[in-house]
Amino acid sequence: MIDCAGNAALEELLAGSRGSFREALLRDWEIWAREDQLPPLGAPRNWLILGGRGAGKTRAGAEWVRGIALGRKRFGEAARQIALVGETLADVREVMIEGVSGLLPVHARWERPLWEPSRRRLEWRNGAVAYAFSADDPESLRGPQFEAAWCDELCKWRRAEGAFDMLQFGLRLGRNPRAAITTTPRPTPLLRRLLADPGTVVSRAATQANAFQLAPQFLEQMLARYAGTRLGRQELDGELIEARADSLFPRERIERARVEAHPSLARIVVAVDPPASSREGADACGIVAAGVDDDGKVFVLADESAGGLSPLQWASRAVALYRRLEADRIVIEVNQGGEMARAVLQETDASVPVSEVRATRGKALRAEPVAALYEQGRVAHVGAFALLEDEMADFGADGLSQGRSPDRLDALVWAITALVLMPREASPRMRSL
Repeated sequence: MIDCAGNAALEELLAGSRGSFREALLRDWEIWAREDQLPPLGAPRNWLILGGRGAGKTRAGAEWVRGIALGRKRFGEAARQIALVGETLADVREVMIEGVSGLLPVHARWERPLWEPSRRRLEWRNGAVAYAFSADDPESLRGPQFEAAWCDELCKWRRAEGAFDMLQFGLRLGRNPRAAITTTPRPTPLLRRLLADPGTVVSRAATQANAFQLAPQFLEQMLARYAGTRLGRQELDGELIEARADSLFPRERIERARVEAHPSLARIVVAVDPPASSREGADACGIVAAGVDDDGKVFVLADESAGGLSPLQWASRAVALYRRLEADRIVIEVNQGGEMARAVLQETDASVPVSEVRATRGKALRAEPVAALYEQGRVAHVGAFALLEDEMADFGADGLSQGRSPDRLDALVWAITALVLMPREASPRMRSL
């Protein structure tokens, strides 16, 4: 049906249909909804809907309330007492109830509930009632009891823990009390708690998934400006971007280092941190390219790192990047299989200049001088490198939080070290422009 609308064929399909049939069809959410906007089977305690801006989260929440209030089979057990909880009462009214994707607009005329603003409640003709609550006033949730609740923009709630906990005490009616939670994710303690809860089922959607409902210029502009950035991944892709307090490379610092283009570069290197094994689950091969201008500022140009590569595959990938960027040489760490690493590169292309580097200090000690360059504003990222930047932001004095090997970061550190931190006589010989 969405394809029909997108191809301007919907009017042709509905030509000659009665007004009541037309409205019924347009209001049939099960026809129009994406899979991520329909409630999971089994009616879990918490249905957590994570999405980017404009991804259709509010519509999914409103349609869920409509479905349980009207007793639609797809939505599970009908509910007669429902809580609507937003950051403020104004948010509940202007977004969840009266907003363009709110409860009043999603109902057909003949089934629309009566909204009583003075009493802060919606009442359906079948007796179902939904009450508005502000998360800023957790105590207002003390006492009332419900069969279901819709919580909107949970990660914006200033008193999230208190409000959500009070709501849980009130979710005690019916055979299966449950909640739908719609939000753009942020790394809040409550969201982490919900994600870890076995009673939570998660649906995810990016802004682009709802492109049919959005102004084309909006999507184009947002993607052009924010795609791949921390803000874009959170607000457009609906990703949960964690922050580590002791990171050597705080996300805010990485974001400040982002540029759209680079000046003329005096030297360019491709750095390779080869894995000890190519077996499934082994470390990835770090392959990162960077260049330096005449003023000594470094520009990170590419991240071609990947897991599961054979020696011939990672060598071919590194050489292809070297060729594409017209780099000066490849810098490769040789702590693990040094002779093999050089040999496989020479086998791939014997004309490529190769410099070997050997780690004599721990990863954190090698990374600290590079982190200092970021702090001084002497490193820039030309575009966004999501996986590399995730690894950087998660790297502290004790390594990555999950104990994995920081392969992409290792390659980045070797590239920047070779360009500006090695003594000139020890650094790889570069072309002069």
